[in-house]
Amino acid sequence: MKFIIWSFRISAALGAANHTKGLTLFQSFRAITLQHIHRYTDSPLRKKVYAIGIVTQLFINHSNRKNIMKNLSTNSTTVFSRWTQFVGASLRMGIIAALPLFLLVAGCKKDDTIISPAPVVIPVQTTVQAMVNLGSDSGFVILGGSLISNVPASAITGDIGLSPAARSFITGFGLTEVTGTIYAADDISPAGVPAMLTAAKGDLTTAYNDAAGRTSTDIVLLAGNLGGLTLTPGLYKSSGSLEISSGDLTFDAKGNANAVFIIQIASTLNTTSGRQIILSGGAKASNIFWQVGTSATLGTTSVFKGNIMADQSIALNTGAIVEGRLLARIAAVTLAGNTVVKPVQ
Repeated sequence: MKFIIWSFRISAALGAANHTKGLTLFQSFRAITLQHIHRYTDSPLRKKVYAIGIVTQLFINHSNRKNIMKNLSTNSTTVFSRWTQFVGASLRMGIIAALPLFLLVAGCKKDDTIISPAPVVIPVQTTVQAMVNLGSDSGFVILGGSLISNVPASAITGDIGLSPAARSFITGFGLTEVTGTIYAADDISPAGVPAMLTAAKGDLTTAYNDAAGRTSTDIVLLAGNLGGLTLTPGLYKSSGSLEISSGDLTFDAKGNANAVFIIQIASTLNTTSGRQIILSGGAKASNIFWQVGTSATLGTTSVFKGNIMADQSIALNTGAIVEGRLLARIAAVTLAGNTVVKPVQ
């Protein structure tokens, strides 16, 4: 009768998914068995105790239950039979005592089930965002502060500007890699280049602050990986870093070619190798604005869309493709065999 009582207790503990309590009860069950085993020497009882040992090990070694079942018994029917025989010949008593084993096996199946995370649904915003005015920066495809470097061969379509650093800090571009004009802060010809670049850097600061300061009643907060998401027009904000990994990112304009997307990022923006930004529903790269609090890095062969306005630096790894603008307020823009095209308005 003791064993029946313990079986009920163990069943209750397992049914409540209380691993700690179930473990304690099983250990007590095993201790009682060991206290009485010296009274018996017949082989049938030893076989019955062996069955208890299997079930005890199954629970104590919670993470390795399948292997124990496989190694210590030929099949689950054998364990079930030994367990019920231990209680007695009564089928009724056997069924009652089998409850702990049944719950344990059912628990194994439940534990092994992989539950897929629920898909992330981005709400549609009703507040319409106005364009971020880039001013004179709209004519540039790359604008840097301290350095613009290139590892050939790249294909750049649009103007390049560097300020306040001098032309000597523009490096690595061949004669045919840039379809556009390269300007530097110390150029003396044509006249007015230094002033034009100073104005462009001022416009970048204004546009950066505009994007960073936008607010909305239905702003959407983002965090971590954007891969696999679809963003609709509106304002998005991250209090940390964002990355595009484990999937591609889609911008869906919902049929509105004038739709504007603004993504505020407090820290870094990164894409992993081969990741892509996909435009759908009439979305335009020229209407996507990435305000990056520190620096942006685009992974090897990734495909990026939109205007990056970074407070510090922008780095493109080998083969990355950009339809948009690379605008770094303070530090460098570095390229490595990339294609960068100024977006169509």
